[in-house]
Amino acid sequence: MAYRVLSSRIVSSSNKLSRRFIFIFTLSLSFTYLCYSVLFCSGTIMPNQRFEEHRCIRTKNAGSKKLLQKSPFCSLSEDTKVRLDEAADVGLSRQGTSFSRNQSEHLAIQTVHARSMDTAHFKLGNNSNAQKYGNKKLPNALIVGVKKGGTRAVLEFIRIHPDVRAVGTEPHFFDRNYDKGLDWYRGLMPRTLDSQITMEKTPSYFVTREAPPRIASMSRETKLIVVVRNPVTRAISDYTQTLSKKPDIPTFEELVFKNRSLGVVDTSWNAIRIGMYILHLENWLQYFRLSQIHFVSGERLITDPAGELGRVQDFLGLKRIVTDKHFYFNKTKGFPCLKKPESSSLPRCLGKSKGRTHVQIDRDVIEQLQDFYRPFNIKFYEMVGHDFRWD
Repeated sequence: MAYRVLSSRIVSSSNKLSRRFIFIFTLSLSFTYLCYSVLFCSGTIMPNQRFEEHRCIRTKNAGSKKLLQKSPFCSLSEDTKVRLDEAADVGLSRQGTSFSRNQSEHLAIQTVHARSMDTAHFKLGNNSNAQKYGNKKLPNALIVGVKKGGTRAVLEFIRIHPDVRAVGTEPHFFDRNYDKGLDWYRGLMPRTLDSQITMEKTPSYFVTREAPPRIASMSRETKLIVVVRNPVTRAISDYTQTLSKKPDIPTFEELVFKNRSLGVVDTSWNAIRIGMYILHLENWLQYFRLSQIHFVSGERLITDPAGELGRVQDFLGLKRIVTDKHFYFNKTKGFPCLKKPESSSLPRCLGKSKGRTHVQIDRDVIEQLQDFYRPFNIKFYEMVGHDFRWD
C-alpha cells in the first residue's frame, strides 16, 4: 500500500528509474522494521540476566552508583546471580504468561538470598540479610563440649556452611538458664529455613549431669558434637586461661595434686575432672545413642581443619561445602584461620585468647598426669571406637 501511494504522488508512471528507487527504499524500510520487531520480541521473551549485569556495572557517577546499589540483584555474587536467573526462569515456566518476570525474580531473590548463607556469612561478613527469612526453631544440633578443646573454632568454621545457622554466644540454657523455659531458649535462636540446621555451643554441657536428660526432653533426636583434646594439654590450657584472669591463683602443680610426693591427683579440681571423658560420656549414653554423638579431634582440628570439618558435615547430613580452600595456617597463632572474605581486608582468625602460649609445666608433672589419665583414655577409645593417640 505504501508503495502505491508514494509512487503515485512523487513520480510519474513513465519514470522507471524513480520507481525502482522508491521500491528499493520501501523494501529497506520494511526489512528494518521487521528486524526491530524480532529483536524487541526476543528481548522480552529471553532471560534478561545480561541486562541486569549491565545495570550493575560501576560508573564514575556517584548518583548512578547509589541508584544501582538499591537493586538486590547488584548485591549478589556471580554464582548467586546465575542461580537467581535459573530460579526466575523456573518461576516463569511454572506460572505462565500472567506472572511477570519481575515478580518471579523477586521470589527468586528471596529464595537464593536466604539459602546462600556462604555468600551472606563468608563473603559479606555476616548473616544479617538471611535473618529476615525463616522461623526461630529449637536447635537440631549442639556443640556440648569440651572447654578448651576447640569448640569455638568448630562453631566458626561450620557457620560458613549455607545450611547452618548458629547462635554466636553461649546460651548456657541446659546448665544455668533452664528455669527460663524453652520459649526463652527458642527466642535466642537465629531464623532458619526448613532445610537449614540450627546450632548452638555451650562446652559446659558435657560435664553437667543435668544436661543430657534436659536436652533429651527437648528432643531425643538432637545431634551432639564433642570436641576432645589430650586431657593433659587441655588442663594446662584451662589453667592458662584462668591465670590470665586471676594472676594470684596457686601454681598448676599445687592445684593438680592432693599429695605431690605420692602422686595423688585432685579429681575435684574442675580442670582435671573435665578430661576424664569416659565418666561424662557414660552419663550421656543413658539418654542418647552413641551414633548421635560425633567426636572431633582437637589436635587434628589444628593440623587438618578441612578434614575434621568434612566429617562434621557428614555427621550433620550436609554436603561438603567447607573445604581446604576456606583455611590457611596462621604461624603466629599456631592455629588455622579463615581466608579473608571479599567484604573484608583482613582474614578471620579467632580471638586473642585463642592460641595463647601455655604456661611452662615441669616434665615430671606432665608425665604423672599422663599416667593418671591413661586408663580413662583407654576406656574412652574403646567406647567411641577410635584411638586419639594421646599416650
